[in-house]
Amino acid sequence: MVRMPLSRGQGQLEARAVRSAERTTEWLDRRLPLLDAARTTLRKAFPDHWSFLLGELALYSFVVLLVTGVWLTLFFEPSMSEVVYQGSYVPLRGVRMSEAFASTLHISFDVRGGLLIRQIHHWAALVMAAAVGVHMLRVFFTGAFRRPREANWLIGLTLFLLTMLEGFAGYSLPDDLLSGTGLRTAQGFVLSVPVVGTYLSMFLFGGEFPGHDIVSRLYPVHILLLPGALLAGVVLHLILVFHLKHTQWPGPGRTNRNVVGKPMFPQFAVRSAGLLAMVFGVLAVLGAVAQINPVWNYGPYRPDHVSSGAQPDWYLGFVEGAMRLLPGFETRLWGHTVSWNPFLPAVVFPLLFFLALYLYPFMERWVTRDRGERHLCDRPRDVPVRTALGVAGITFYGLLLLAGGQDIVALTFDIPLNALTWCLRVGVLVGPLVAFWLTRRVCLALQWHDRSRLSEGDETGEVGQSVEGGYREPRSPVTAEERHALVRRDLPRPLPRPEPGSPAGVPARLRSVLSGWFHGDRVPFPGEDTADGEQRDDRAPAGAGGDGRNA
Repeated sequence: MVRMPLSRGQGQLEARAVRSAERTTEWLDRRLPLLDAARTTLRKAFPDHWSFLLGELALYSFVVLLVTGVWLTLFFEPSMSEVVYQGSYVPLRGVRMSEAFASTLHISFDVRGGLLIRQIHHWAALVMAAAVGVHMLRVFFTGAFRRPREANWLIGLTLFLLTMLEGFAGYSLPDDLLSGTGLRTAQGFVLSVPVVGTYLSMFLFGGEFPGHDIVSRLYPVHILLLPGALLAGVVLHLILVFHLKHTQWPGPGRTNRNVVGKPMFPQFAVRSAGLLAMVFGVLAVLGAVAQINPVWNYGPYRPDHVSSGAQPDWYLGFVEGAMRLLPGFETRLWGHTVSWNPFLPAVVFPLLFFLALYLYPFMERWVTRDRGERHLCDRPRDVPVRTALGVAGITFYGLLLLAGGQDIVALTFDIPLNALTWCLRVGVLVGPLVAFWLTRRVCLALQWHDRSRLSEGDETGEVGQSVEGGYREPRSPVTAEERHALVRRDLPRPLPRPEPGSPAGVPARLRSVLSGWFHGDRVPFPGEDTADGEQRDDRAPAGAGGDGRNA
C-alpha cells in the first residue's frame, strides 16, 4: 500500500490539530490529574490466576443482562389488564390473558430475534447468580474477606442478595402459570409474618391476590431500582478492589506489601476482553440452542390453576426445599395464627443464614484475634475448620436444593415420596456434620502429604535396585517455588488458655477455646516461617496500598 504525501495545507491542518489536542490535554491535566491517574491505573498489577476471573465473569454477565434487558423493555407491556390473544401462536389464540403475558408471546414469536434475546437474558441471569456465588466461595475459602476487605465481603453478599431478588422479579414479570405460582408462594411468605403479614400483602399486591398491580410494580423494580443498586454496588466494589489491591496466592516475591502479576494494559486488558467475548458467545449459543422458560407451554396465570412440577430457579431452590422438609404446623397466639411453615423456612431461616454470613469475618477475627492486614490467600487445606465449615454449608444448601425438587426425583427414580422426604430430613441434619468431619480430616491429610513432599521430595515413579538386591524409589526435591508456596503460611496461632484461677472472664475463656478449635489442628512443616518464608507479623504493614510489582 502506497501512502500519498500530504499537501502543504493538509500538513499545516494536521499540525494545528496536534497542537490543539496537546493544549487541551495540558489544560485538563492542570485542573484534573488525568495523566498521572491514567498512568498509575494502566500499570496496576493484576494476579495471573484463573480464580480471579470469577468476579469478571459475573460482571460481564451483568453487562449482557443490561444490554438485552434494555432491548426487551422496548416491547414488553407491564400491565395486568386482560386482552384476548390474537397473535401467531395458534394454540393460545382466543385465550384471555394479561397484557404482560401477551407481550411476552409477542416478543417470542412475532419480534425478529425476540426469543433469542429473551433466552440470552434468562441464561445470563442464571450465569451471573452462579458466578457471584462461586466468587463468594472463592473469597471465603481463601480468607480474602479478612482485614482490610471486610467491607468488600459485605458488598459482595449484598450483590448476591440483590441478584437473587432481581432474578425473581424478572422471572415473575411474564405472568405465566409458572411465575404466577411463584408469586403465589411469595405471597404466602409475606402472609406468614405475624401481625403485619396481611398488611404487607395488601400493600405489595394492591388488594387480594393476584390483584392488578403486582406486575406494574415489579417492572420498575426490575428495570430501574435493583439494576441501579447492583450497578452502584459493582462500582463501589471495583473502587475498593483498586484501592486495597488484589489478594494473591503465596509465591516467591509475593508478600503482604506488593502485588505480583500482569499490568492492566495491555496484558490484563486483552485477557479480560477475551473473557468478555467468550461470555457473550457462550450465552448467545445457549440462547440459540438451549430452550429455557417456554412460557407458551405453561399458559397464562389463573388463580385456580397450579402448574405441576413447579420449581423456582436454582438460587431460590433452597427455600423451596426447606419448606417441603419442615412439617406444617401452626400456633394460635393472642388472636393471631402463626403458620410456622412457611414462616420459619422462608423468612426466619434465610435471614439467620445471611446474617451469619455477614457477621462471619468479624466472628473469625474475634476468635483468632488476628488484627493484621492479610493480602495473601490462604490455601483451604491450611485452615481446616474454615474449609470444613464452608463444605458443610454447601452440603446443607445442596440437600435443601435437592429437597426443593423431591417430587421430580421421586417420580424419575420411582422412589416413595414419603421415604425420600424422611431421608432428606435426616440428611439435612446429619449431612453437614459428616461433611465437616470428613473435610477437616482430608485437609489435615493433605497437610501431612505436603510435609512428606517437603522432607522427602516427590515420587518419580522409577524403582532402582541396589547392589545388595534391595529396591528403592529415588525422590525428586520440591522446586523452590513450590516449597515457598507450601511453607509460606501466615496463619494466626491459637490463643493461650487462661490459667486456672486467673481473673479471665467467660468471654476470654470462650475465645481461647474457640481459637484452639479453629487453629489448633495444623501440621508443622520443616523450615516453616524461616528460610523459605517471611517471619509472621500481626502488625498492619506499612503503606496499606502496597507497591505494585509486575512480573
